Amino acid sequence: MPKGYWIARVDVTDDATYKGYISANAAAMAKFGARFLVRGGSFENPEGEARARNVVIEFPSYEAALACYRSAEYADALAIRLKASKADVIIIAGYDGPQPGHT
Repeated sequence: MPKGYWIARVDVTDDATYKGYISANAAAMAKFGARFLVRGGSFENPEGEARARNVVIEFPSYEAALACYRSAEYADALAIRLKASKADVIIIAGYDGPQPGHT
């Protein structure tokens, strides 16, 4: 079963409130087996539009990624984030198929 991912591009509008979001989302992330692969950091944007912050979170499955976002535990954190940022978020299934150059 492929893993699931949240891919988020974020512009933080209120740093202090956003720090509260980071604290508030910990319970939901732990419950659903989240693992942060990207959490801010340096980046280049050679095409399209960018936001200031990028986040990639891995979950054990696509279903777990969806369940986390829809959970009561995450709802409280989301309410905080919506007050402190503008974001584009997708939830996507990983790919377990063949890779280029591999047989």
